[in-house]
Amino acid sequence: MTDIRTGVSGWRYPGWRGVFYPPGLRQRDELSYLSERMATVEVNGSFYSLQRPSSWRSWAAQVADGTVMAVKGPRFITHMLRLRDAREALGTFFASGPLLLGDLTGPFLWQLPARDAFEPERLEAFFALLPRTEREAARLARGGRLAQIERWSETPWTRAARADRPLRHAIEVRHSSYEDEAFLAMCRRHGVAVVVSDGAGQWPTIDAVTADHVYVRLHGGDELYTSGYSATEIEDWAARVRGWAAHDGVEQVLVYFDNDAKVHAPRDAIALAAVLPERLSAPR
Repeated sequence: MTDIRTGVSGWRYPGWRGVFYPPGLRQRDELSYLSERMATVEVNGSFYSLQRPSSWRSWAAQVADGTVMAVKGPRFITHMLRLRDAREALGTFFASGPLLLGDLTGPFLWQLPARDAFEPERLEAFFALLPRTEREAARLARGGRLAQIERWSETPWTRAARADRPLRHAIEVRHSSYEDEAFLAMCRRHGVAVVVSDGAGQWPTIDAVTADHVYVRLHGGDELYTSGYSATEIEDWAARVRGWAAHDGVEQVLVYFDNDAKVHAPRDAIALAAVLPERLSAPR
């Protein structure tokens, strides 16, 4: 059975208050409200800055049981280091606490900048660094800049000592040079999902199954981050989701709406979920 979920990228948007979020809802209750209405959410605050262990613990406590929380990797790694010499930075990121999501942990998303062209050696080295289990992530965490987090008086990697769940990764690319079979073959070798990314025609939408999961990000079909998806477009995306879910070896399909500017994202996520099954049996 393939697990199918739709959700949104992030949840703390002032423009959603009083529109999607009911008037008077406390800000600290927004994530809980959201998780009662969709089965997955993408943590995007971790892209902009290192989060505290207490935040990861709090988010895990706020969402409904069984929620999948995808985690966006830091832009320091993807945009500043450009994936080069990333071992220490990866260790610091995992030491900051994402493992504290425990059973809720979804794929880790690595979003590359639009200027970033395909360089096989650089990408191969980064993929080789990515932890595939919690214990591997914990080992990386011990090699990060621990002095920065010692003052938090927590050791987020100790959670991984009691379990060794597998970790998934997805990469979102925005340069046409990645439309290359060599890139897809590399992702298949490493089991990294290539994000199906709809960006209003501003970057390529690569539709290829390269892992046991499919990761989709919908940023707006006509106007980036702003336009909503019509009923017809929702049906079209639903048909594509069913196709990916029926693909041999695919265990999970996650779809995130990032067209947040006019509160389209939560509405579109709920609309897509309404025309999709929660699970899909593989064809015999």
